[in-house]
Amino acid sequence: MSSQASGREADVRAIREGAARVADSGVEHADLLVVYAEALVAHDDGAIAELRQPMIDALGAGGSLEAVTVAANFQRMVRIADATGIPQDGAMMTLVGDLADRLSLRDFASAANTPEIGWLQRMAGKALRPFSAALMTFAAKRLNAAAAKEADR
Repeated sequence: MSSQASGREADVRAIREGAARVADSGVEHADLLVVYAEALVAHDDGAIAELRQPMIDALGAGGSLEAVTVAANFQRMVRIADATGIPQDGAMMTLVGDLADRLSLRDFASAANTPEIGWLQRMAGKALRPFSAALMTFAAKRLNAAAAKEADR
């Protein structure tokens, strides 16, 4: 969704296929980000330390911090969801239907907690997908505005 919202095309298969697909991913600095993500997942403190400066050089201090923050947030969310057995909700599965297939997300043990979606949901997802980036961008702006208003209190 973020690539669509920014007007870019991205091949998300790089997430699962790593270095084999990075060059064609369409994601800026994907080669570095994939290596960094793999080091995080492997808990390779040495590799993470070695990647710190190249991340800052390529992405800037702010971009590097954003990448690390996103990775940390996903680790947190996934661990909580897996530990509690939270299923993916139907609305989200409707929107991501074929993306889940392309990324082979059903290969993960935690996928057993989420029922398969039917053909009607898949069709609805395909029909709604062109509008989903705009809807999510709109929702994000509203959430950010509400958070800023709350922070001003």
